[in-house]
Amino acid sequence: MNEYAVTVIGHDRPGIIADVAEILARLGLNLTDSTMTRLRGHFAMTLVCAGPPTAEQIEAALEPLTTDRTLLVTVRAVAEEPVHEPAGSHHVLTMHGADRLGIVATLSRTVAEAGGNITDLTTRLSGHLYVVVAEVDVVDPAALDAALQSAAQRLGVEVSLRPADADLL
Repeated sequence: MNEYAVTVIGHDRPGIIADVAEILARLGLNLTDSTMTRLRGHFAMTLVCAGPPTAEQIEAALEPLTTDRTLLVTVRAVAEEPVHEPAGSHHVLTMHGADRLGIVATLSRTVAEAGGNITDLTTRLSGHLYVVVAEVDVVDPAALDAALQSAAQRLGVEVSLRPADADLL
């Protein structure tokens, strides 16, 4: 079974997800993992799918979505990865404060240096307020929290780390 990463980026409009999902289903591709969001009026989707077609066949089938040049679609074959259990426990990191350069860089480096792994990250700018929400797998939550508090103080922002609710998926 072939596995592919498909990305779709462009101006948001109703029906993009339906258009892509229908084309992939017609090709016999099963969506195994995906994330989709709107970013300041732009749509962004990344998904992993598995099935018999080639990358070229998938690109050709999705090509009509790009003819008006409002969407960019890429297809890339990916190696099947073994499923790894997360190291440590799953936590949610939230941060808010005045927008400034380097917030994501500092927070993500702090997590990495503490041995944590960011598995999902969302940021939003609302006026001058910057908000970060991240899901993090971490072995030593207390050490990460201490490092995050130190980084937050340097940045002049508020940060919290709490255990994540049980994932229903």
